[in-house]
Amino acid sequence: MDTLCSFAYNMLCIILHKQSLKLYVLGFFFFFFSFLQETVLKNGTQAFETWRDPPSPIYMQFYFFNLTNPKEVLAGETPFVEEKGPYTYREYRSKEDVRFLDNDTKVSSVTPKSYVFVPEMSVGDPALDLIRTVNIPVVTVMEMSKNSVFKSAIKVLITTTGETLFMTHTVNELLWGYRDTLLSLIHPFVKTIDEYFGLFYKMNGTDDGDYVILSGEQKYQDLARIVEWNGNKSLHWWTTDMCNMINGTDAASFHPLITKDESIPFFSSDLCRSLYATFDSNIDVKGISAFRFVPPPDVFANATLNPANDGFCVPAGNCLGSGVLNVSVCKQAGAPIIMSSPHFYQADPKYKDAISGMNPNKENHQTFLDINPVS
Repeated sequence: MDTLCSFAYNMLCIILHKQSLKLYVLGFFFFFFSFLQETVLKNGTQAFETWRDPPSPIYMQFYFFNLTNPKEVLAGETPFVEEKGPYTYREYRSKEDVRFLDNDTKVSSVTPKSYVFVPEMSVGDPALDLIRTVNIPVVTVMEMSKNSVFKSAIKVLITTTGETLFMTHTVNELLWGYRDTLLSLIHPFVKTIDEYFGLFYKMNGTDDGDYVILSGEQKYQDLARIVEWNGNKSLHWWTTDMCNMINGTDAASFHPLITKDESIPFFSSDLCRSLYATFDSNIDVKGISAFRFVPPPDVFANATLNPANDGFCVPAGNCLGSGVLNVSVCKQAGAPIIMSSPHFYQADPKYKDAISGMNPNKENHQTFLDINPVS
């Protein structure tokens, strides 16, 4: 009898255990399904509200290199620069013109960005602090006219206005714009050249274009992945299809449940190209666990080291060294602009060696993305 009861008791335990396991599996599945539903970009989900109006403060910090020996540079000596900054601005970037497309599988929007100065996080007053730097309007005009019939006339204008290779302006003027003497003289004859110049001129309160992204409704790994930018599925200024691809998200959002073996693609309109980052380390950000992803050296390597980057050589065949990118082809008026990481971090040593005052280091100048792997 005891044996029979013991057998019956064990069978009951097994049955109850199986039922409990079924309930646990069902409960986990329901939780997982509910979690994924909350990460879809659609009205009412937490992911959508966070994407549309980011609750956490975003800051943009600007640093400038102040040239201290302009006369010596004109005489052929090495430029010496001193870094000034940060000048910190609170960045607001709520989505506007949000539209759901293709049965809610896609979302279209623009992201106007506005900037408000934060004095307590800055080193000085941007309205008063002066920076001596390269005279970008003069260099731009000279570059545009070098193969033009107006080349001689432009030289006369530059001489007449007393413009030189260097200029001195306040931080505010360099960022948000000032009326330039040379550009003002040219504007009546070439309407495409604005009278005003600023590194962020007309960018306070404006957006970088219309994005169409996937909502994650069909596949959570596709959350926020860009399918169109400004009506185009690819770029057009680079010389290969691979380099013209628009990959990943805009780096403000990523899909949930990220793993360490993933390559994280993202698109930067500032750099006019797509990049990718790979896992670097586990870190803690204010008590929240995160994976740190960084772009590997191949991303910024020149075509000799990474043939896949040959398309970034513009004009075709005109390849720069590693760590720098010629973005003149995608900037307004074709201004001669070469972009790099701060202090030429991870760039060909010849660039930092040509300027005194460059101190590249991983701690301050590495590009990285810290992503919570779950949410």
